Amino acid sequence: MLTITLADFYVGVVSLTLPAVAVLCPTADDRPAHLEPLQGRVDLRFTDAAGLGAALDGARGLFLWDFFSQAVEDVWDRAGDLEWIHVAAAGVDKLLFPRLRESDVVVTNARGVFDRPIAEFVLASVLAHAKLLYESEALRRTRTWDERAPLRIEGARALVIGTGGIGRATGRLLSAVGMKVSGAGRRARTDDPDLGEVYESAGLASYVGDFDYVVNAAPLTPATRGLIDATVLKAMKPSAYLVNVGRGQSVVEDDLISALRDGTIAGAALDVFETEPLPESSPLWTMPQVAVSAHMSGNVVGWTDDLAHQFVDQAQRWLDGRPLDNVVDKQLGFVSGASS
Repeated sequence: MLTITLADFYVGVVSLTLPAVAVLCPTADDRPAHLEPLQGRVDLRFTDAAGLGAALDGARGLFLWDFFSQAVEDVWDRAGDLEWIHVAAAGVDKLLFPRLRESDVVVTNARGVFDRPIAEFVLASVLAHAKLLYESEALRRTRTWDERAPLRIEGARALVIGTGGIGRATGRLLSAVGMKVSGAGRRARTDDPDLGEVYESAGLASYVGDFDYVVNAAPLTPATRGLIDATVLKAMKPSAYLVNVGRGQSVVEDDLISALRDGTIAGAALDVFETEPLPESSPLWTMPQVAVSAHMSGNVVGWTDDLAHQFVDQAQRWLDGRPLDNVVDKQLGFVSGASS
């Protein structure tokens, strides 16, 4: 005989009356914390990729805690009631697909959470190169005493590709240590408050040779895919240093490897790659002028807490009928406005 307790009945009623939000997690045990403020307001359906289709049945919201997952497209036919997707990442290139772009579903991202951490990572990369820290570590391992003259970063010219929140935070921080900063974006302009003169990124090869440091902080879009190729690399100064914290696919990796091998540029700090994890066979692992990190430039202690709190704030806005923050232009592939 089937017995239904009052608690079971209450849970069933709640799930039928509250708006459902599916939460896609990397694994069953990797759930976001700090969602208590949403209790009693939404029916949170935690799932991994295998159960996403069932979780989306009747769901009005979707939280991509597994922010690099591409599982949504596979179960899109079951998302007929979906109104809103929030991605716990700044980049949405892994999510967007034609049917989503064409739909009325609103997409928001984690813009703002990663700005300062990534800017700090860029500054650390610039300083590590200029102050010969990588070389000093190699010398330490062989107990070699070699007094050298590092570079001065004050007055050095830096080009920041990408004029969104991450690019702007990077520009402000590099300016604060005395670097001369310019930007590259979709539209050229002068007197930008954070980046000074902004050049049109489509003409990158025509002006990139004026800069000592080139920082890619751009989202991945059709316009930025393969943006830094052999032509751009050959136009850079032989002493120039590339820092990539945007997306690996914005740099043609084979062209970069060739440029590093033949001394076309001095070196690179790479946090993102065409294929991640970076294959063990990649020559980038063993190049002494290359710093490799595991797509962690935005990670700081407490970063997942920040992402969870941001989602709670967005969900409360959605439930209250208030405007959402960080609404992505699905045709452009990023939050439009200051990032143009």
